[in-house]
Amino acid sequence: MLATTSEHFINGRNMFADYPEGFQQALFGMGCFWGAERIFWQLDGVHVTSVGYAGGTTDHPDYKSVCSGRTGHAEVFHLVFDPKIISYEELLKVFFENHDPTQGNRQGNDVGSQYRSVIYTYDEMQAEAAEAAAKRYEAAYGRTVTTEIAPAPTYHPAEDYHQQYLAKNPQGYCNHGPTGVVCAIPSRN
Repeated sequence: MLATTSEHFINGRNMFADYPEGFQQALFGMGCFWGAERIFWQLDGVHVTSVGYAGGTTDHPDYKSVCSGRTGHAEVFHLVFDPKIISYEELLKVFFENHDPTQGNRQGNDVGSQYRSVIYTYDEMQAEAAEAAAKRYEAAYGRTVTTEIAPAPTYHPAEDYHQQYLAKNPQGYCNHGPTGVVCAIPSRN
């Protein structure tokens, strides 16, 4: 594991341990992790976020190796959330509506497998919700959704300077925001 502080830059919470009982985890990748993390740390019900790497073949990835495209890892962000305040389905809605999940190994000008769209799931409920959401958004986009959906692999936190990067560097690079494609969450009976 890279030397990374455990304290969230914005809220001071531990990013990697001591999560409140009953809270859940989510792991997403939607291109460059800086802007993606910022979108989610602002949501009500999100306890803490961090950025890192997952889904590849190397045990100790770092930014330079991941950017080479040879590790198989994606830039991802991990979050812990209170399901009593925000549901996993609501997180998926934010995920799909703030990047283009039809671009394969890219997001805008960021090209390479490290920028692919991914949802790594922690249980069967998340897997089923992710698959259902991908189908809804595929219909809404009118193009094939290329988002990888798989069980959560080992999460490798990124270097400290990447954590909450856009809070530390407010004018930093961000290509994330609403795509204009909206899809309602199905009501539960």
